[in-house]
Order: sequence, then C-alpha cells, then structure tokens
Amino acid sequence: MRRAALVLAGAAVIAAGGCGRSEPASSTGLRLQRQDLLVVSRALQRVEGPVAAEVAATKVAWPLIANGLPADTSTVSRGPIRAAAAAAAKLKLPSVFEETPSAALTGPGAAVAGLFRSYSGLATHGWQQIDAAIDQIAHGTPTAARFARANVALYIESVYDGHFNLAQVGKGVRSGYLKLGGARVFGATLTQPEVDALARTYSEANDRLHPHVGVRLGS
Repeated sequence: MRRAALVLAGAAVIAAGGCGRSEPASSTGLRLQRQDLLVVSRALQRVEGPVAAEVAATKVAWPLIANGLPADTSTVSRGPIRAAAAAAAKLKLPSVFEETPSAALTGPGAAVAGLFRSYSGLATHGWQQIDAAIDQIAHGTPTAARFARANVALYIESVYDGHFNLAQVGKGVRSGYLKLGGARVFGATLTQPEVDALARTYSEANDRLHPHVGVRLGS
C-alpha cells in the first residue's frame, strides 16, 4: 500500500511539473522510471542525517582496523569502534529500499536503491561483527577466538565495500536524472539543485574510506 501511495504521489507531482505536456502511451515505462527516481530521491533526502552520523563515526574508527586487528587487541581503542557500530545500528532502511518493495522499482531508481540497501546492510553487520570479534579474541574460548580472528577481515571488508557503494549513490541519482529528462521534465518536483545536493552528499569525496582496506579474508 505504501509503495502504491508513493508511486501515485510521484505520478501526480511529475505530471504537474511537466508543464502540462502529455506523453504518448508508449512512454508509460519512462514515466514509471521517473516516478521511481523521485520516490528514491525523497527517501535519500530523509536519511541524510543518520547516514552523515554513521559516516562520521566510521571515519574516526576506520584507521584503527583498516589493516586488520593487531596481535594484541587490548591496544585497540574500543570507543570509536563501538560508536561506529552504534551509529550504523541507527540506520533505518527506508521502506521503499527494503527487498520486497524495491523489487518493484524500475530504471535508475532501482539501481540506486540497491546500492543504498547494500551499504546499510554491510556497514551495520560489519561494525557489529568487528566489535563482537574483538570481544571473542580477548575473552572467548580458544576456538571462538580463532574463528573470530580468521573471519574479522571479512567484516572489515564489508565496512569498506558498504561505503564504496554509498559513494556511488549520488552519481546514480544524477546520471538517472539526466537520462530521464532532467530539470526540463521533472520541473519543481525534483530540481537540479536538489539532485546536485544529493550527488554531493552521497559521493566519493564524502563517503569513501581512507586508507584502502588492507586485509582480505585468508590473509
């Protein structure tokens, strides 16, 4: 129901923003892609705050684990890692980005939703597992500690890959907007300045992690 309401709302505002110009029935699919990009863009605007908080916390913690955990994990500062895990846990995936609703999305909006959903899942799971792995290495049974040590690289990679995907979101919105007609078609419903703002927020400059991940599973 929510998906249907969002699409109907998107259809109404795009029709209003299109200067009254009618389109042939053959462009029904194109109109649906525009509606979906609008819905996705509005969802991205609503989650800018939590995403910014997660990115900021991750950038503080990332240098501590980018090259793997040290032999003595007691030397790792836990505060930043726990803060990053807490910020990631507060990410609430917009309903339109959830797996079932997003399956109905079309065009560039579908690709953007997939990138964001991947980021949210990888970042949240990655930080939770990194935090848990440090606990297991320090306080778990020898078997649990070995397992945590053997797999922590996968969780570190997950955080890096999640932010790599996040950094592509704004590019996807901007290219989709241009492909689907840009400001001429969307009008006031989704303006060029709004798209430019999303492209800055969800960008490589804003969201990529440095240094590059220095560990791989099995290394």
